[in-house]
Amino acid sequence: MTADRSSPLGPTLGDLVAEAERRLAEAGVSFGHGTTCARDEAAWLVLWRLGLPLDLDLSAEGARAVTETEAATVRALIEERIRTRKPAAYLTGEAWLQGVPFFVDERVIVPRSLIAEIIAAAPQADAIDPWLGAHTRRALDLCTGNGSLAVLAALAWPDVTVDATDISAEALEVAARNVARHGLQDRIRLRQADGWCGLEGRWDLILCNPPYVNRASMAALPPEYRAEPALALDGGDDGMDFVRHLLARAADHMEEDAVLVLEIGHERAHFEAAFPTLAVEWLHTSAGPDAVLLVTRAALQAARADLPPDPKRGAP
Repeated sequence: MTADRSSPLGPTLGDLVAEAERRLAEAGVSFGHGTTCARDEAAWLVLWRLGLPLDLDLSAEGARAVTETEAATVRALIEERIRTRKPAAYLTGEAWLQGVPFFVDERVIVPRSLIAEIIAAAPQADAIDPWLGAHTRRALDLCTGNGSLAVLAALAWPDVTVDATDISAEALEVAARNVARHGLQDRIRLRQADGWCGLEGRWDLILCNPPYVNRASMAALPPEYRAEPALALDGGDDGMDFVRHLLARAADHMEEDAVLVLEIGHERAHFEAAFPTLAVEWLHTSAGPDAVLLVTRAALQAARADLPPDPKRGAP
């Protein structure tokens, strides 16, 4: 931040963050797109607007002077956040997942998949590494959105190539920008596909953060979530529409020792009602032990006769 000497000094940096926190809290905006509280979002927006490092130590730098001109630009951003109720990431054009930056806009949901925690925790015993090995060469990220999980997987496993698919051509435009940003064009291939429809091949590892929000929950979402593409969130009456399609055909696209890692959020009850005989491993994340699961090809084959019919049956 370079002080504008022609502009009178205004509040301190700490004062400005506290003011922004108060305004966000009073306005009753919702969080969950990179921050979980008014304080963190206020700090993010203030530091971003002033061009300061997002990890700046505010306890040490809070007394830094801010000009009135700079303060006015911050206040305008906070008012835009409150007025539009857009996620802050749409206003800044950037979101961070496991410390890695990604470009975002309204064409994609803001990246926040819990699968990112599983990828980042790969060396730990409760992550997915026990199911991986020298055979793991090809990964698939279904419903890639802005490409964040594909990028994180490519960074975590340098010997793995990644296919990343999405039904939305606009989302794939954003994903291409992120793949290029991280220099992974040679290891990540982007493809447009509606789930398995028209998608050929077999993979050793499949990652999927699908639309899984049930219809009642969709109706109750705050404006920040309704600002995101509904196509990436709406999972039908019980949240399992895409998951039924996914699991009905997954074994046919998995190598013998392959595994599938699937995020279902708060829909475990609906998942177990839809797939009562399917043996899965629940993986621990910050949301608890029942938001992300792992299923093997062998388990899918064993339960094949009991799996619900594919709602996209008849599609190629």
